[in-house]
Amino acid sequence: MDKFEQTNAEFEQAVAECRDLFEKKLHDYRASWRILRPTALTDQLFIKAKRIRSLEVKGQSLVGEGIRPEFIALVNYGLVGLIQLERGYADTVDVSNSEAMTLYDRHAKEALELMKRKNHDYDEAWRSMRVSSYTDLILTKIERIKEMEDLDGATLVSEGIGANYMDIVNYAVFGLIKLKN
Repeated sequence: MDKFEQTNAEFEQAVAECRDLFEKKLHDYRASWRILRPTALTDQLFIKAKRIRSLEVKGQSLVGEGIRPEFIALVNYGLVGLIQLERGYADTVDVSNSEAMTLYDRHAKEALELMKRKNHDYDEAWRSMRVSSYTDLILTKIERIKEMEDLDGATLVSEGIGANYMDIVNYAVFGLIKLKN
């Protein structure tokens, strides 16, 4: 197996772990996230990434949960963000669990395909990065999303909110892979 095939397999394994938790939460809560407006979703991403950074800096957790669950949450909320961009938010849960999983899987596949293209061009550079760099890059992407939301999408050169969600998902998956290894 070459290095790119290894990355693809590790990526798919990490996303499968995230998907499993997402599906279990759907069972318990249904697609309650459908009511999240864009700014609330951005703030949810922010608190997850901020907690990772806090734990990295402080070196300990007082609530007993580590960094890994927060990276899983970033993957799942990033994919929720892509779904919400596509569908808009709702006032009630308006998708079945099955439909939510179909949407999740489609956007996760798009994230994998983007990672493959970028990984080819960057030649596995992510493997030489520190996990804390993924955290900082995710926080930067969230700040960019906040600015785009404040500008009501009237940007001049941005790739858009969706591209930033994709990058958050991919950096969080890289974090999961590095933390596992």
